[in-house]
Amino acid sequence: MMDIVSVRTKELPESRVELNCIVLPEALDLAVARAAGEMGKGLRLPGFRKGKVPAAVIISRLGRASVIDEAIRRELPMWYSEVIAESGVEPVGEPRIEIGELPEAEGESLPFIVEVGVRPTAALGDYKGLKVTREEIDVSDEKIEEEVERLREQVARLEPSEEPAKDGDTVVMNYKGSVDGDYFEGGTGSDQVVEIGSGRLIPGFEEGLVGAKKGDERKLDLTFPEDYPAEHLAGKESVFEVEVTDVRSRNLPDLDDAFAEEVGYESLQALRDDIRERMTEAEDRRIRSDFREACIDAASEKAKIEVPQALIDARAEEIWEQTIRQLTAQGINREAYLQIAQKTEEEILKEAAPDAERSLRREATIAAIVAAEAIVPTDVQLEEALEHSAEHEGITARELLVKLREDRRADQLEKELAARLAVDLVEESAKPSSK
Repeated sequence: MMDIVSVRTKELPESRVELNCIVLPEALDLAVARAAGEMGKGLRLPGFRKGKVPAAVIISRLGRASVIDEAIRRELPMWYSEVIAESGVEPVGEPRIEIGELPEAEGESLPFIVEVGVRPTAALGDYKGLKVTREEIDVSDEKIEEEVERLREQVARLEPSEEPAKDGDTVVMNYKGSVDGDYFEGGTGSDQVVEIGSGRLIPGFEEGLVGAKKGDERKLDLTFPEDYPAEHLAGKESVFEVEVTDVRSRNLPDLDDAFAEEVGYESLQALRDDIRERMTEAEDRRIRSDFREACIDAASEKAKIEVPQALIDARAEEIWEQTIRQLTAQGINREAYLQIAQKTEEEILKEAAPDAERSLRREATIAAIVAAEAIVPTDVQLEEALEHSAEHEGITARELLVKLREDRRADQLEKELAARLAVDLVEESAKPSSK
């Protein structure tokens, strides 16, 4: 595989580094040719078919500087990744990148400088045989019955009721809403279904349906919340004329073997036994995870680690941006989340600071243990870690490991597995305590 960058590392104060980088001539020429190809797709020049103009002609036509600018814009994220891999640093936060003088001809390199925060270092104290609190598994009968009731709720049937509507009942209604005597757009509905107590409607609406029977008509005097999404209604007093066309009550199945069979079990006892087993397994996983974290926290408390505030702020920003990416995947953008949380970004970042510092201290401690114990995962351990991914790709774990090494992508896997083995070491030597 072609070498892309060369790097010299210079340590700076406050857990930062300066990386003096050079994009090597062959890699830069290839990037410029690719950029020229993209820029030339829409060019029409005499003697050439559209999209088939040679890179040299495009560069001559558009100017080498503009093509290099486009190459930098397209390739810089990949170059940065190569720089991080080549230098071996563990970056924290966004880098500051300064591009050097642009080369004037083919066969020349491109210098640039990266300044970025890096994971702090730890001077280890004791990390073996630590006394660490560990929870006991507690799957009580009450928890089992709560899960049984949840399943009953899932298979409950809604049946027409002649009784007055109560909390948990479903009401079918027609309604018309007005403000200052005028019906407003979006304030009219027919055959609308709402569960009393669900909190879906504006405050007071669902409460105003309690006690209603099929055929009842009610007039509800309500006030829209000040933060109501429709600004023309926010804070306004309103009147809703409601006609209840149906009331349906949730009918829970009897707590017997027939119910258990309905949800896929031979008997009620078999259902309870399965719930207990699944809850116990889940509790054991959670407690194990919490205990592992507590072990590393205990080791980090014994270590000497300087974590500059700027690094904490950078990690808090990373945590926040990761949260936003996850929410965006669920259809919730940054602005919507801030409105739901009723917080500013500054407040959220401040709240994230303790978790940010804790994560940095953990990472520094784990890295120091890996170095102190000279932990290097074996090929057998790496292959075991790759079993699931290899099965998904339809190849053996060994083949996948070879492929990752050929593509120079095995380093990250080795780092992650070495970190896991370091935590294993601290966990296995720890002395669990109930208090």
